[in-house]
Amino acid sequence: MGRVRWEQLFADLEAQLAEADRRERLAEAAEHTRAEQGRVRLGDRLAADVGRGVGMGVRGVGRLEGRLVDVGPDWVLLRDERSSPHQERLLVTAALVSVEGLSGRVDDRPRRFGLRHAVRALGRDRARVRVHDRDGDHLTGTVDRALADHLDLARHADDEPRRSTAVRGTVALPYDAIAVIQRL
Repeated sequence: MGRVRWEQLFADLEAQLAEADRRERLAEAAEHTRAEQGRVRLGDRLAADVGRGVGMGVRGVGRLEGRLVDVGPDWVLLRDERSSPHQERLLVTAALVSVEGLSGRVDDRPRRFGLRHAVRALGRDRARVRVHDRDGDHLTGTVDRALADHLDLARHADDEPRRSTAVRGTVALPYDAIAVIQRL
C-alpha cells in the first residue's frame, strides 16, 4: 500500500511540474509574440496590403478612400477609383491620423524611395500639383525643386502649364508641413 502512495505522489508531482512547464512556455510564447508585434510599423502593414481598398484619415484634409497603389518609407500612394479619371494622391505617412481596412499582414522589406524621390519625379515630369498642408490649406503649381527637407513650388494658374511668364512666384514648403500631394 505504501508503494502505491509514493507512485501516486510522484505522478502527481510530475503532472504539476509538467503543467508549470507548459504554462511557462505559453507565457514565453505570448511575450515573444507581443515583442514581435511591438516592432511592426504602420508602413510595413500598409506595404503588405498594396492593392487593397482602405480609408485614411489625413491631418488637415480629412478622410480619403481608395486603393493602396504603392508605399514608400514615408509616403503612401492612394488611388480614388470612384473618380474619373482615377485620382492618385501621395500621402505623407506622418500626416496620417487613422487607417481603416488593413488586413493585419506585414511586409517588412526595405522601401528605398522616400518622399523627396517621389517629389523629384513630379518635378521632373513638370506635373501640375495641389499640395495640401496639415493645417487644411492648399497651394497649386509645379514642383521646381525637391531639396533635403522642403520643396520649391512654382505658383501659376491651375489651368496653365509652368512657363516662366506664367509663374507668379515660388513658395518653399517643408516636407514636415505637407499632408497630401495631388496631381492635377
